[in-house]
Amino acid sequence: MCLFYCHSNDTGQVPVRKKSSLSFLSDYRLNMESGDNSSTAELMSRYVSLELGYGVPKDGWRICLAHEFKEKRKPFQAKDVSLSNIVEHIGLGVRYLKWWYKKTQIEKKAPFIDMFRAIPLRQIYGAPLGGIGGGTITRGWRGEFCRWQLNPGMYHYKTVIANQFTVCLRRGGQTVYQQVLSVERPPTLQGWNWGYCGEYAFYHALYPRAWTVYPLPGQNVTLTCRQVSPVIPHDYQDSSLPVAVFVWDIENKNDYPLDVSIMLTMVNGSGHKDDKSGGHWNEPFHLEKAGESVSGVLLHHCTTVNPYTLCMAAREQSDREISHQTAFSPKGTCGVLWGDLIADGRLDSPTGSSPPTQKGEKVAAALAVGCPVPAQGHNDLEFSLAWDMPNITFGSREREHVRRYTRFFGTKADAAPSLSHHALTHYRLWERSIEEWQRPILQDSSLPSWYKSALFNELYFVVDGGTVWTELPEDSDVSGGLRSEDGGLPAQPAIIKEYGRFAYLEGQEYRMYNTYDVHFYASFALIMLWPKLALSLQYDIAGSVVSCDLTERLHLMSGRNSPVKVKNVVPHDIGDPDDEPWQRVNAYLIHDTADWKDLNLKFVLQVYRDFHLTQDTQYLQDMWPICQAVMESEMKFDTDGDGLIENSGYADQTYDGWTATGPSAYCGGLWLASVCVMCKMARLVNNEAAFQRFRDILDRGSAAFDKLLWNGQYYNYDSSGQDLSNSVMSDQCAGQWFLRASGLGDGQFQAFPKEKICSALKSVFDLNVMSFAGGQMGAVNGMRPEGVPDHSSVQSDEVWIGVVYGLAAIMIHEGMLEEGLRTAEGCYRTVWERLGMAFQTPEAYCEKGIYRSLAYMRPLSIWAMQLALDTSQPRDQAPKTTTTPTDQTPKKGLSQN
Repeated sequence: MCLFYCHSNDTGQVPVRKKSSLSFLSDYRLNMESGDNSSTAELMSRYVSLELGYGVPKDGWRICLAHEFKEKRKPFQAKDVSLSNIVEHIGLGVRYLKWWYKKTQIEKKAPFIDMFRAIPLRQIYGAPLGGIGGGTITRGWRGEFCRWQLNPGMYHYKTVIANQFTVCLRRGGQTVYQQVLSVERPPTLQGWNWGYCGEYAFYHALYPRAWTVYPLPGQNVTLTCRQVSPVIPHDYQDSSLPVAVFVWDIENKNDYPLDVSIMLTMVNGSGHKDDKSGGHWNEPFHLEKAGESVSGVLLHHCTTVNPYTLCMAAREQSDREISHQTAFSPKGTCGVLWGDLIADGRLDSPTGSSPPTQKGEKVAAALAVGCPVPAQGHNDLEFSLAWDMPNITFGSREREHVRRYTRFFGTKADAAPSLSHHALTHYRLWERSIEEWQRPILQDSSLPSWYKSALFNELYFVVDGGTVWTELPEDSDVSGGLRSEDGGLPAQPAIIKEYGRFAYLEGQEYRMYNTYDVHFYASFALIMLWPKLALSLQYDIAGSVVSCDLTERLHLMSGRNSPVKVKNVVPHDIGDPDDEPWQRVNAYLIHDTADWKDLNLKFVLQVYRDFHLTQDTQYLQDMWPICQAVMESEMKFDTDGDGLIENSGYADQTYDGWTATGPSAYCGGLWLASVCVMCKMARLVNNEAAFQRFRDILDRGSAAFDKLLWNGQYYNYDSSGQDLSNSVMSDQCAGQWFLRASGLGDGQFQAFPKEKICSALKSVFDLNVMSFAGGQMGAVNGMRPEGVPDHSSVQSDEVWIGVVYGLAAIMIHEGMLEEGLRTAEGCYRTVWERLGMAFQTPEAYCEKGIYRSLAYMRPLSIWAMQLALDTSQPRDQAPKTTTTPTDQTPKKGLSQN
């Protein structure tokens, strides 16, 4: 493509190196018209079969089981920091090292961020199993059971090799084929037939479902395993269940019938050292309810802390035969179990429970289900997997919490059979709901296939973000001590009493719950799909705002002691799962976030955005005084009284490694947007004095913002006048993004001139997107106007996937649909197709070599793109995924405050 330079002229505009986007967008349209089929070509290049499986959808993430990713990246570590940044942060490094040593070696705890033991990249993960907040078990795309989060918020990365599905084919009473459906060839379990040829199988994910297609070589039989988890928008009952269903569709293309059995084997445990702690035992069960019966095996994992029961089960039907092996040792050859199945396609099914394990030994169980499959015919088999850990404690062991699903299945730790029964008798209803939700988007021919995959598959983090969903104890007070009559909250807001408490981690490696500066981006998924959980989270944050913890502690960046939490500021997070979340907030101790410039503003913006989308007048009434309080706290950052806040010369916002000084595009833009929505909310609650006050601030602040930051083409990074203050920040329009998502941004409730926003977005597209990595990797955070990345900090030359999806959303809001899609596409293809980071989308990657923080919250912001598509100018077959009421002044329920 031609490159041209825009030279200085008499307007004073900053020279910007531009890359023409017209031909890129023309190519993009052609790719759209060709059906976007190239997206899976490389991932499927080694697939040798013509079989497409049974009922596998067209859209989603598809990969051959024999695929190997060529690019192997390393996690960001201290050695990746430039010399200049090392010098600048030497104090932080020394303080962190001392703190890390005390935490790991003396307290024997896991650091909330471990800079010395980053999780290595394993390019293996598939869709996680289970609903929201009950713990997760992740299967890899090759079929492994390989990532475990049963203890709340704490991850264990271990592939349990004995956890497998095995198929047995019988013809005329003789076994003709028996195979573990795994490409692995482990050194253990040598009595089993391993090494399924990966070239004959593929995996397809469209979360919350996934399919694995196994054409059996030489058998003229194709198996399709469909994995279903109850993750259903606007459902607050079944979506909480710790269960999953595996449906095996069997296609027999022979001219003779077959008897087919599938066996599931599971170890009692998760591959953790406590699997050998002793006292674990298994037992068979049978449960009949409402005319339906299920049978299976219960695996009781009897640890001192957070014990649980795993449950494998199948539904009894007239032409299905269910058999089991209550207990076997998953070491040695395990030839006896293999021979038991190969003999007659079933297992011995002993009665009674197994004895408790001795210390140092493991125990496993097996469940087999068989059925006849007619010549040239089809049949199916169903399995469920459930795990029942109803009562949980976090790392401090101070309080017991009760998971959400216990409201429907009890707290006695005996619910596994009932959970399995419910799953096997309701999964078709779940699938119907999932299909109805996804269908409008999947059938929208104006949307590219990669986007459909990204939109649904990125939702995995709502479940697999160390997520907890608990009931509110009767003695809890979430108000922070300030009651409604005093401008605070009810002790137990109705929405939390009814829908429970919700928390998810910043990332599987950044172990802090509800990290608020990041949730700002991710929150679109919750407010659009589970709005009651979004509002519940907001009430928890609001209660934390008015509370305080004046305990002094050392903050690692500054080296100064300051309180854990001061009053009337938004907390960074609500705690570490290895401590006591909700009770002790602000696990993050790198900076003192009381002086961060973005947290208070992000609360205000989310309050109004949430009200706009839900029209919940009680919520707005409850949040209005909290918004007033945090805005009062924020006023002190306007040190010169010009209506615009200033950054304080350090990294005092979500870009916590990127210094900003004076008014900045990011925080200044968030401030103006927050002042704008305060004007709107003041009108809704009939508070004319507040309206006039914030209107005056908005007018003065907007003028200062333009004067200090606008350079004729985009908003400068900050107004410090330093060498890099005119860098192009990809996130400079974040404030306008939230205004548009809230139905504002025009007329009386406008903070930024539309022509300047569009110019800034075009500069970002030309520079941060198209001049970075050939336009193929999304938008780099910071770009110099001459067309090279800003290397001034460890974060300015990174791509933050969640920021890119938010950037794409504001582009779509502003009528730049093709630019927005092109921008986001680079991130999807980089993460899911090049780097092998499916179902572990990181916070960041650089152009080459490294990534940072796997399995991160922020990329849920892709749902902001869907909101933008839903609410922008109509398109052909435009989908509607959430109700977005018109912004009307409530008639009742809001009072002046």
